[in-house]
Amino acid sequence: MDAAQLIRRLRPAELYGLDAVAAAVVVLVSFAGALAEPTDGRPAEPVWVSGLTALAIGLPVVVRRRWPFPVAIAVTLAASLALALEFIPSFAAPGPVGALALAFYTFGTAVRDSRAFLIVAICSFLVSAGMGGPALYAGQSLPPDGPPAFLTAIFGGLVIAPSAILGFAIGERRAQNTQRSEQLRREAAMEERLRLARELHDVIAHTMTLIVVKASIGNHVAESDPAEARDALQIIEKTGRSAMFEVRKVLDMLREDTPYAPTPGLDDLPNLVESASLGDARVTLTVDPPEGAARDAISPSLQLAVYRIVQEAVTNVVKHAAPAHCQVTVVVGPDDVRVEVSDDGKQPPRASSGGHGLIGMRERVALHGGTFSAGPRDGGGFCVTALLPVSGSAS
Repeated sequence: MDAAQLIRRLRPAELYGLDAVAAAVVVLVSFAGALAEPTDGRPAEPVWVSGLTALAIGLPVVVRRRWPFPVAIAVTLAASLALALEFIPSFAAPGPVGALALAFYTFGTAVRDSRAFLIVAICSFLVSAGMGGPALYAGQSLPPDGPPAFLTAIFGGLVIAPSAILGFAIGERRAQNTQRSEQLRREAAMEERLRLARELHDVIAHTMTLIVVKASIGNHVAESDPAEARDALQIIEKTGRSAMFEVRKVLDMLREDTPYAPTPGLDDLPNLVESASLGDARVTLTVDPPEGAARDAISPSLQLAVYRIVQEAVTNVVKHAAPAHCQVTVVVGPDDVRVEVSDDGKQPPRASSGGHGLIGMRERVALHGGTFSAGPRDGGGFCVTALLPVSGSAS
């Protein structure tokens, strides 16, 4: 058995098993104490009474985790009566002490409001009264081999209060850990929603731009050139089907029972460039190296980031700068990946009013610890540049 198995959180069945063992020990110790002869010369109670007393004190410990409040009250009453009636002499009280400590530790972990202090105080008084009450009531001095008078008066508090305080502290720590775990879960869910929103934005923005461009062309030449209009419709159909497939892959990530489909990467850039070239923009692609170990070492998340950056930049060119020539260059190095998308359009591509294109690209680069720049080129056109470290972090 390794260390991880030793410190793992026990299952409920194992916890109840330990409680059963603890209850058995308490019953045996209490029964042994009940068999002890009283020091004041009183006759010992029958053995069956000693057995019932031990069972009344120890058996509730088995279910202390399920019913902490009733168990604490039951153990308190049984221990107080056993001590008050001297079924268990004060000098033989380890059994009741163990039962009270276990019961009020669990009570403290479960009950952490104002009523807990009142219950602990009342139960402490009852146990102390059970310890010293009979002797004081009879006008006798305490047994010479028993605890001192002062300790007898606070005996219940010495047994119950530390156990309850320890349980309260551990219960608070568990509650804080649970709250912290819930907060982390909510933050992770929020990050996942943002990630999916970025994916959906990139997919839909790119494909809808191409569809609108080709639809405009088809509508313009519908009467003069039916063949070209038919080609535009075929391209719209192909682009729409591709968009449906990518959206389905993104939405499948929300289902736990759906295996993750391969995400777009460097190998999908040629198809992306080909579909973007169907409009008025002429897009060319250069990937260096075209294949090899350097490309294979790029993680899927980084490849997806490169793909989405190129997709968004090319979409902006098609949407805002066409007709234009767009050059996409991806250079894969040993330490980083450089992405550059430039065009010679008359107007710079930009995110439309309320859009998130450039913001989304900047966020993707930041998630991987890279640098991003976008701005007009000298002599006209626009250029988007991203430098992504191969070992960068991603959400």
